[in-house]
Formats: sequence, C-alpha cells, structure tokens
Amino acid sequence: MTQSQWFPVAGVRLAAVEAGIKKAQRKDLVVIELAQGSRAAGVFTRNRFQAAPVQVARRNLAEKAPRYLMINTGYANAGTGDKGVALCEETCVLLSELALCHPAEVLPFSTGVIGEPFAMEPFENGLPAALETLDEHGWGRAAEGIMTTDTVPKVASHRLELDGVPVNITGIAKGAGMIRPNMATMLGYIATDADIAKPVLDRWVRQLADASFNRITVDGDTSTNDACILIATGQSGAAPIEQEDSEAARLVFQALEQVFVELAQALIRDAEGASKFVEIQVQGAASDADALAVAETIAHSPLVKTALFASDPNWGRILAAVGRAPIDTLDVNRVAIWLDEVRIVNEGGVDDDYTEERGAAVMARAEITIRVDLAAGTGRGQMWTCDFSYDYVKINAEYRT
Repeated sequence: MTQSQWFPVAGVRLAAVEAGIKKAQRKDLVVIELAQGSRAAGVFTRNRFQAAPVQVARRNLAEKAPRYLMINTGYANAGTGDKGVALCEETCVLLSELALCHPAEVLPFSTGVIGEPFAMEPFENGLPAALETLDEHGWGRAAEGIMTTDTVPKVASHRLELDGVPVNITGIAKGAGMIRPNMATMLGYIATDADIAKPVLDRWVRQLADASFNRITVDGDTSTNDACILIATGQSGAAPIEQEDSEAARLVFQALEQVFVELAQALIRDAEGASKFVEIQVQGAASDADALAVAETIAHSPLVKTALFASDPNWGRILAAVGRAPIDTLDVNRVAIWLDEVRIVNEGGVDDDYTEERGAAVMARAEITIRVDLAAGTGRGQMWTCDFSYDYVKINAEYRT
C-alpha cells in the first residue's frame, strides 16, 4: 500500500523528528496526538522484566484517557529499575507541560537496547519540534520513526462505510527480531475514527491481537517492551458502537482485523535476515488450543527454520516438531503434512507419491504454506513465521556495535 492510500484518521495527528537520542540523522522520536474524547485500549508484554515505559503506560492508561503517545527508539529503558521509571515519568511530564495536558494523559513507549539509560536533552529538544510538526498525514514518517532493525516502515490502512458515513482505520507497527509476542507485537498503534465504547474496545484489542500479532514468531523471544494500542477517536460522525452484536460492529471488527493481520504479516516479511514467509496451518486437532500448540512448535523450531532457509525439504524436522508439541491427543499414524500442494506425509509416514524433487521445488519458493492434519477433531490454528538465515545471526551479533 502506497502513502496515497493511507487514510487519515480524524482526530489523530502524528510527527517524527530526529532528536539524536542515540544516533544522528535518523527519526527516533514520535509523538501521536489524539483528539479530546478519544478512547484507547492496550495489551502489553507478559515478560516479567517489563520495561519502564510499559509500566508507566499501563498505569496511565488505567488512570486517564490518553491525549498523547510518545515513542522513542535507540534505548528500550528496560532493566533500568526505579531510575528508569523515574526517567520515563520525567519525559511524560515534559511532554504534558508542552502540550498542556496531565502527565497521565501521556503514554510512553520505547524500543532499542536493553539495560542502558538515555539522556533527557534529546527529549527536551525533540518534543517541541514534534509538536510543531503534527500532521494527520504523518503515518509514514511515524512508521519510520519507530523502526529499529526494520528495513521498511509498516503501515496498513482501510476504509469502510457505516450507513453511508466513511470510517477510516490506519495503523503502524515495528519489529523484525525478538519477536514471539505473548500479547501483541513489539510496538503497534492502530487508530480508527469510529465511535467505539470503551468496554468493546478493551475486548476487541485482545481478540485482535490474538488473531494477528500473537500468531507470529521470528525467533521465539518475547520482548520486554511489547505494546499494542487500539484507538477510537469517534470523530467520523458514524453512529456509536455500544455493543458487539450489531452489523456495524461486525463490519468495523472485520476491517480492524484486516489491518492487524496485515501489520503482523508485514513484520514477518521484514524479519531480520529472512528470505521466506511461511504460513503454518493446523487442522483436525482435538481442540483449537491443540492446533495452535502444534503450529507454534513448528514455527519456533530452529531446525525447521534453518531447513527452510536452505530450501531443504527435510520433512523429518516438521514431523519431529509435531511429535513433540505439548498436546495430549496425537495418533501419529493418522498425521498428514503438506508443503503447499505437495503431500509429504500420510498416515504417519512418507506419502507414496512424494519425491524429493517435488518437495525441493516448493521449498525454493519465497512464500510457503505448511499444512498439518492431525485427524483428531475439528480444532484449527495458524501461525506466520520465517526462516533463519546467516544474516539473522550477524544482525543480532552486531546489534550493539
């Protein structure tokens, strides 16, 4: 999707500036302004070493409806103890004084190196410049401003109509490594100008994260800084959505899910060093939870992921991953596995029609679907992942240099 197709969300303005937080001449400080009366809901990392901004953002979100979101790159402000929390609170006070709002109306977010403190001076210089350049069309710049090892900005946008009234949804996300979300993505912000009641928004952000960001993995690591915020400004003029069982609610939820999934998949397509986008579909499980457990086990397997990088149809690695998945119901003699259209395993062993040449042809593709049928019930689940390459090791070995 090009910049001309990113729909502005009424009530949202964004800015990204070069504050010099860690490196010169790169956008590293983002401010997102929300109109008065906007509602927001969020999900955050379950990593117990939660970064200072996660702690402060969760507390502020529970106390006040946010007016500003503030995101910095370069330093994660995680593993910094009470000093990190105090520093984070200081940045919120600074922005609140400039924007004439309450400090609790600021939600802070950080991404970057863990365990290192940052200086206040870049915020003192950068925040006034950000407030002066707020723009409803600033989604692209904001997406650039939250990048770390990402190679491209991630923006997704959708427009629908509710009784003839246009409603816009636009979101940004970042993340290319340290991704095994246990709530959402590393950082994601999705806004709509629909009018959505706060209880509905709270339920939807969890459901949407579960259907998208919680279905991706790059390397099996859950970040200390993961956060995903869903915003509803109510500025579109469409009728309010107070319940989830209306036709309007169904349409908005579907459109939001489309944006969430597009952003989640964009993270995998830009994963550190990745050369393949892989969808894993599991069906015929005793339950949806079992299906997801099998899909996750395959997606997290370093042996499967390195075979994908080598374009090696080493189907034994997939079979082994299925066999060690943490589920109680598994009849190995009924399992079938496909690589795209090629069935490689049937009734627990190699398919009679399978050849190494057919498997290799599929594994050479840039996009691959691994499908597993457990023949144990109606449970279904899916994950999106990527391969492991030499570049992944290089990028992370040199992350701090």
